[in-house]
Amino acid sequence: MLQYARSSAFRIAHSRPHIPVGRLHTGPYAGRPTAVTRTPSQRVRCFTTALASKSAAMSQPRTLYQSEEQAEEADSESAEPYEDFGEYNILLPPEPFVFGTDHLKPYRVVPAHIPRPPYALREDGMPESSVSARLGNASGKIKLGGATEKRVREAAVLARRVREFAGAQVQVGATTSAIDAAIHDFIVENGAYPSPLGYQGFPRSCCTSINNIIAHGIPDERPLEDGDIINIDITIFLNGYHGDTSRTFLVGNVDEPGQDLVRITDEALERAIAGCGPGKPFRDIGKTIHEFLKDKQYSVSAQFTGHGINSVFHCAPWIHHALNDEPGVMEPGHCFTIEPAIVQGLNPRGWIFPDGWTASTENCARSAQVEHMVLITDTGVDVLTR
Repeated sequence: MLQYARSSAFRIAHSRPHIPVGRLHTGPYAGRPTAVTRTPSQRVRCFTTALASKSAAMSQPRTLYQSEEQAEEADSESAEPYEDFGEYNILLPPEPFVFGTDHLKPYRVVPAHIPRPPYALREDGMPESSVSARLGNASGKIKLGGATEKRVREAAVLARRVREFAGAQVQVGATTSAIDAAIHDFIVENGAYPSPLGYQGFPRSCCTSINNIIAHGIPDERPLEDGDIINIDITIFLNGYHGDTSRTFLVGNVDEPGQDLVRITDEALERAIAGCGPGKPFRDIGKTIHEFLKDKQYSVSAQFTGHGINSVFHCAPWIHHALNDEPGVMEPGHCFTIEPAIVQGLNPRGWIFPDGWTASTENCARSAQVEHMVLITDTGVDVLTR
């Protein structure tokens, strides 16, 4: 599960960009243009702008109170040449807006005999141990060769199994709520706790991020449609340790730009992993991904990072996927996630839905993400969730 970058100026705004494709559905079909889409299954060809970083006029998201005429005028004044990102459904928050996630309670039930992480026992989902770890007071290292390593590996293996199970649930017509329920049941049947559930108030047992959603999408009653791409982010808590992994799946017949985005994302992760090992700087991960993408019409989100993981869900080291100057080198025992979110075009910025979790690309281009949990050993790197 991605963590917000500590030093990033991520845009936390309850607003959305203007997308010039007509009026938008609300309710269960939120984000689907009604003026263009004749039926719920008909896709829209999204010609969205590749925004240059120098475009000052586009540096702020449109407000909800901006008229269509004002938004269209701003687009015409500031847009770079249009780029065809393919045919897909755009997800926007349903109207009327509901802020926060309290309306999504109660949470799914976890049997009482299953051990819980400390935050799951608190109403706010944020124990002091997590706070100190996020501030950098935990090394993210585990002791190799003992019971701790064994349990970390077991948690990672179960996370992989859950990810594979999740992929088998992905099909046209399935709702992400139903997928979440199946994942929840699979996790608890294997004696584990779904780590996202209740974490800082997150209301579901996994994250489901579709098309233009970068991360932290909340499962709902929207049915998956032919041509969607969906990232399912899995984290489980087993025997005192977390296992974390994700993958972007294709739903039915995905267009060529969507398939290429997922392929590029998978390759970016593999290249980043290949550069890991004892003595390697953490910042090399971001450099590797940058070098891979620099000649392509893709960009990597800098607003989210990978993270150390062990008995604590998120802790140091913080893994930046874009160019960065973070200090530190990998040492045997470092256990962390690498989870780049790659975006179509050259604008990786994002904005947050009113629910406080769901992160969309600023211009509604598609995003794909993939994640593995890795362990630095004395001689190299082990991919624990392979």
